[in-house]
Amino acid sequence: MFIIATILPCIPVFSLHAQAVTPMAQAHTMKNSGVQKKGLSSAPVAYVNAMPPVMDHNLYAHALLDEFEARYNANGGQFRYDGQAWVGTDYNKLWLKSEGTVGTNGKFGDGDHEILYDRAISRYFDVQTGVRMDIDNGPTRAWGAVGIEGLALYFFDVEATAYFSDRGAAGRLQGSYDLLLTNRLILQPQVELNFYSQSDPGRANGRGLSDIDTGLRLRYEWHRKLAPYIGVTYSGTFNQATTLARARGEHDLHDLNFTFGLRTWF
Repeated sequence: MFIIATILPCIPVFSLHAQAVTPMAQAHTMKNSGVQKKGLSSAPVAYVNAMPPVMDHNLYAHALLDEFEARYNANGGQFRYDGQAWVGTDYNKLWLKSEGTVGTNGKFGDGDHEILYDRAISRYFDVQTGVRMDIDNGPTRAWGAVGIEGLALYFFDVEATAYFSDRGAAGRLQGSYDLLLTNRLILQPQVELNFYSQSDPGRANGRGLSDIDTGLRLRYEWHRKLAPYIGVTYSGTFNQATTLARARGEHDLHDLNFTFGLRTWF
């Protein structure tokens, strides 16, 4: 009687542990034991911690208007936007990116629009490939694109993209970082550099380092999806791009601007 009283309380415990297996492990056990060959139905599976497997193929969508701002300096001002959106699963996405500026003359410039296929290659990085179209008041250009985007060490947002066309190759490096001063007050340094293998007088792109756009923005997340900001931004052209810009009658080649704008996402 003492032995029976000792064994009986352990039976439910062993039964529970026998059921707390993953479907893959259960299928492996059934295959080795010959249950499937006999046509018997499988027993219900009790998932560990009562949670089903993670669903990683659901469809999601996200859009971010990172820069929607006015810039002012002693020579005038301009409006600039930079946004992106994607739709897809955890592993495969379709990305749309667009940026550009509107000067005091009302002309749309620096128009860059991209359609990319995005594939996750690690926990923090994705590889992207697709097409880029330069469409604004200048000559239209088309490029093939391949690059990488993600979070580097210490959660720096980084993008490195290479572009190819009949006019040579180009490259773009972008980076930004959110420094939380408080839970809602965030300081964001940002930089974008553009390189070209050949000059393009029609679009004032010079060989080598052509231009830089950088800034330091302080935003307040009044609402998590709506954050006004102020900051200081700098945009400048270099090397051959400087000569091409002056040939087109442009003289403001290095602009330091007071900036204010709005950042939003959904």
